[in-house]
Amino acid sequence: MKKTQYKTTGLANQVLSKPGFALICASVLISILFFSSCKKDFDVINKNPNGFTTASDGALFNSVISSMRSGWNEQLYVNVSVLYKETQLAALPQVRWNNYTLGTEEIWSNYYTMLPNLRELERRFETYDASNPGVKNMMAMEKIILACKTFKVTDLFGDIPFSEAGYGFSNLNMLHPKFDSQESIYKTLLNELKWAVENINIQATGEEPFLTFRKFDNLFFGDLKKWKKFANSLRLRYAMRMVNKEPALAGQIFSDIFENQQEAFGINAFGQLNNDHTECAALYPYQLGYRNESKGWSFNQSKDMRMGTTFWRLLSKHDSTDGSGIFDPRAYYFFDTNNNNKWIPYPNNPPSGTPDGGIPYEYHRDLNYSIKGADCLYSPVNYYLARDMDYQPDILITGAEVLFIRAEAYLLGIGVPKDLGNATSSFLDGIQFSLNFWKQVMTASRLPLGAPFSNNVSVPQNLNFISVQNNLAFFTGTEEQQLREIYAQCMIDFFRQPQEAFALARRTGMTPFDGVPSQVYRFPIPPTEVSYNASNYSSTFGASGDNMNTKVWWMK
Repeated sequence: MKKTQYKTTGLANQVLSKPGFALICASVLISILFFSSCKKDFDVINKNPNGFTTASDGALFNSVISSMRSGWNEQLYVNVSVLYKETQLAALPQVRWNNYTLGTEEIWSNYYTMLPNLRELERRFETYDASNPGVKNMMAMEKIILACKTFKVTDLFGDIPFSEAGYGFSNLNMLHPKFDSQESIYKTLLNELKWAVENINIQATGEEPFLTFRKFDNLFFGDLKKWKKFANSLRLRYAMRMVNKEPALAGQIFSDIFENQQEAFGINAFGQLNNDHTECAALYPYQLGYRNESKGWSFNQSKDMRMGTTFWRLLSKHDSTDGSGIFDPRAYYFFDTNNNNKWIPYPNNPPSGTPDGGIPYEYHRDLNYSIKGADCLYSPVNYYLARDMDYQPDILITGAEVLFIRAEAYLLGIGVPKDLGNATSSFLDGIQFSLNFWKQVMTASRLPLGAPFSNNVSVPQNLNFISVQNNLAFFTGTEEQQLREIYAQCMIDFFRQPQEAFALARRTGMTPFDGVPSQVYRFPIPPTEVSYNASNYSSTFGASGDNMNTKVWWMK
């Protein structure tokens, strides 16, 4: 089905681009997409017209948790085809913007399909006993998930419908919600996260209605301490993201968490590195009872993603193809050798006519791992990252990211006194966390027929935290060089989080990049929303404000 959709929609995009055909073809295409995608939903509604409002609180919440994993089209048309190249996390021989709307439509639909579930939960919570600490826990969990999902969408698109969105099922006047400014969305969500942190009661777990509700928690499985850490971790991420526009507010959040020694992922109650180097918010397929087939499909369809020269320079001190210059074990976790067992990066700024081919992402490698095809001249992404359907997580946020944020805050004195000692220890702790996290993930990885990572990849024993630390210029560099080192380590850790890498590159303009940095700052609002919510769209973006080169609010 996905391959057919790719070809059909690609043709439709070509036709729509021709003057004179756009209006007619758009109407036909939207009609086809509407009736083909909604038929299943109509069947469900006809069988149970009250299914939405009669679902239990836990069932509604569980459906939202499940929706947080990346979709098929999101992974191929947004992540693999666009953002890896735009951020230079990897290299692609050609630009793949022609079908990106398939991915953005899926992201948009995912969010606005799940938003009514969260609004319905909010409505129900208003009728419950607000003094019940278990109810407050449920309210806090809902606010945290709403914030996580909403931040993701607004960071990709900028201004989006929010304050009036998701209420159409109960209020027909809100079927066409207004667009809210990204600034107002950020400030609202950060306040909600603060409320969640202050109202989670870790001891209130044994009474109804929370006792039943927690059974539907497929993210932290009822562990309220982790929910609280998740909320604080998100507060830190998005405070830092808006630091260029709201330095005082961002500083208040850093001060509140760091100075008061609040816990977050990677940081314990004493403000020190947590010994659990896998602490994160992530969706592991094996825990949630599904197999992530979409990831392997996205690499298989793209075919030619390769390790780029930008990333290679972060992992190896010279270009020897035997790998003798590699000092970071994440080179082995994220990438592979070419068809001749050589480490060769593809140029991020390639001269014309720099081909690559082969079959490094074809499923035959489940049985014949070494066969990448005679034309696979450059190093591909590690096949386990693409093909493992059970143990590779959809990462929401990790302790490594939190520690790098802490390092930046203390290096620059944002909300806390400038302290190079704290900045250095946080930076090194972040590297340690990332190395341990990815070692744990890759050690657990399996191909569909069961072959573990260690069966096919041998990571040299001399590659470890010490080898990484010894090849960094953090200790002797200027403040700007130290800042760039922090951002570089963030980008390495973000290898499977291209949307977070995209945000970091846009915020700082200082992430590693070969050539002229990307001028893409956001994705346009998906065509279905433009058509459906035309009046509010036009009043927000005007005649020409909805383009890729328009900066989002929090950018410089």
